[in-house]
Amino acid sequence: MSKKTTVKAGSKPAAKKAAKPTAKTAVKTSKKTAKKDNFGGLSEDILLRMHDLMVKSRVLEERLIKIYKAGEAYFWIGGPGEEAFGVPLGMLARKGQGPEYDWFHLHYRCTPTLLALGMNMIDSIRLIMNRSTDPSTGGRNFANHYCFPQWNVAPVTSPIEVQYPIACGTAHVQKRAGKKALSIVTGGDAGTAEGDFASALILASRKGQELPVLITVQNNKFGISTPFEGQHGETNIADRAKAFNIRSRVINGNDPVETYLAIQEEMEYIRKTGKPSFIEAHVSRLYGHSSADGANKKAHLVDPVVAFENRLLDAGILTEKAIKKIWEIYEAEGIAAQEQARQEPVPTGESVWDHVFVGNENADWRKF
Repeated sequence: MSKKTTVKAGSKPAAKKAAKPTAKTAVKTSKKTAKKDNFGGLSEDILLRMHDLMVKSRVLEERLIKIYKAGEAYFWIGGPGEEAFGVPLGMLARKGQGPEYDWFHLHYRCTPTLLALGMNMIDSIRLIMNRSTDPSTGGRNFANHYCFPQWNVAPVTSPIEVQYPIACGTAHVQKRAGKKALSIVTGGDAGTAEGDFASALILASRKGQELPVLITVQNNKFGISTPFEGQHGETNIADRAKAFNIRSRVINGNDPVETYLAIQEEMEYIRKTGKPSFIEAHVSRLYGHSSADGANKKAHLVDPVVAFENRLLDAGILTEKAIKKIWEIYEAEGIAAQEQARQEPVPTGESVWDHVFVGNENADWRKF
């Protein structure tokens, strides 16, 4: 949690209602543009919303780690340190179901984006605890392997980078639909060594057949155990897009304001032209790769949540009391969700074929 913490004069940091306070009631928002640090011209409403979601995501991820370390889950992998990139991405997308809305092809560090889309904390906790009530997989997949058809969120997969060419598939459908929707794909720096990534650059950029896809790489400078410096010949991963005439840029993914403005600009470009765009975002990997390497916090790395809180404090947009209240509200929500999920059932053996080629003879090979 930040050592500094503020709400502008006239804002009330704590909710007045006695029953079940929420983080939204911890501060009041305004649509005036912040002063001092002008935050790229973003309104206080947007800034406070971003901060709220970033804190919510961090509290949730730390709750998931606690669940794993307490022996109530088998594995954790997630996105602490990627909140400043993932939250703006979810906020700016056109949410809905069908080709007229944006599609999401995400990797396993996407909790901030899902929360920005409207996911409840408990549904992430149900997933890591393998509860049958988990709406993404029925309790049959790893932590953060989300799937929400109602928001065009394709299933997160464990094999890395396969999502990149798949995103080109939905982008092709969207191009035919002509509704100016786009496909969004995320992944890590190490996975860009996979052939699937290179194939996506080709598929997205064929002359006269360019696709409306936002290709992003969250570069945390590490594979599971290999540093970026020893694995890449290019200066920036985004440089690879230039060979395919794909518009590209490198951003500080630890800065939510820079990220918000960059994603907004690239989405507008894609919707206007129907052509792809590439963003490489430099981010932190605060708790390591996964529970496989301990999931312990790396104190020397930039913490985007704390850094953003300090900017809001210095600008007089938040108070320490308000920030403390927001963290406390989400911590209470996470604990309550864990306690509820603990009482819910795990998948049964009979349900193993549910949702596998639904309605098709291939649903259960034993019936062949």
